[in-house]
Amino acid sequence: MNDFTKDFAQALFNPDKINDLLRKELQQAVNNLLEAELTAFLGYDPYARNGWNTGNSRNGAYFRKVDTQFGPIEVQVPRDRNGQFHQHTLPDYKQHSDILESMIIKLYSKGVTTREIADLSEKMYGSHYSPAQVSNISKQMLPKVEAYHKRKLSDKFFCVYLDATYLPLRRETFEREAVYIAIGIKPNGHKEVIDYCIAPSENIEVWTEMLQNMKSRGLMEIESDLLVFYNYPKQIRASIYSTSMIKSFNNVIKRKAKPKAEFPTEQSLDAFIGIQAMSYNDRYFNRIHKGFGQVQDTLESYFD
Repeated sequence: MNDFTKDFAQALFNPDKINDLLRKELQQAVNNLLEAELTAFLGYDPYARNGWNTGNSRNGAYFRKVDTQFGPIEVQVPRDRNGQFHQHTLPDYKQHSDILESMIIKLYSKGVTTREIADLSEKMYGSHYSPAQVSNISKQMLPKVEAYHKRKLSDKFFCVYLDATYLPLRRETFEREAVYIAIGIKPNGHKEVIDYCIAPSENIEVWTEMLQNMKSRGLMEIESDLLVFYNYPKQIRASIYSTSMIKSFNNVIKRKAKPKAEFPTEQSLDAFIGIQAMSYNDRYFNRIHKGFGQVQDTLESYFD
């Protein structure tokens, strides 16, 4: 009678002990299978001399929790140094991957670097992602950013604020490039990052092109001169004469971009700012800017 048979016999009349015993045995069996898979892949046993100078070797393991009918088990998924080994003992964990990738996108939007995200994902979830893989996952946002740039705009904004901020971008050389940003307030008091664009420097030609693009997408009417804000209802004067709203948005972008040091491509910078713009619009979608709720009907009359 081996040790497992003895333990099983002792636990026979206690279901909890049986489950615990089977869980531990299953955990050991899965870990043994994973190690055997890597051995078959590399073609040599651990510490074997015939594995020297083969061009690939074992490179530790990451931990992963797997739910089973006997309870959760903790497995050690081995890795090879070249990153070519893919285990087949465990099925892909789709829900786990979805949660992890959502976390990666969220961390990326907060300014965490791809290398830091790769380290965090392994420590928190036991999943190994290279910085390049993290970058590829963050690119899932690109179609949404493209749709954001092409979306139909509201035809009326009571006021629009224009400003540019500078962020580091690598093209052929490292430069700080201008990010042109337009934020508007609708007559109903809702705020929105209308659009943004990236250019090497700030000039009137880029602003003109950006405003023409906004007009082609539906924006037809703005109050043309904010210097006449004293003619507007007193309830909103204090909230529109200052540019603090767009300055605050610019500061958020710069603060979150600071850990990245530089953006490797214009596409990565576009995706990063797009995430910030869409997040801002979602956050303020139903919020009414200070004073606008009291005079909404009056403000609508300016467009009659």
